[in-house]
Amino acid sequence: MTQTENPSAAKADETVQVGALARASGKEYPMEILQSAAGFYLGTYSDEDGPYTRESTQYWPTREKAKKAWDEGRWTQRTYL
Repeated sequence: MTQTENPSAAKADETVQVGALARASGKEYPMEILQSAAGFYLGTYSDEDGPYTRESTQYWPTREKAKKAWDEGRWTQRTYL
């Protein structure tokens, strides 16, 4: 499944940013806005494994709020898997 086929994923902008936790685990997955039962978060997605890492400590109630926080740099990087 590609990012365009994954309705829960969207880039904040055209600049590809690799997830720090994904990189620490040896993977190079781009950051995306993903959705879980808790809300929207910044994370990475693997075509093989589905959601791979949650990079942000925060959850947002809407995709738009998550995108705004990402665009403005108003989010906190998680430091552990």
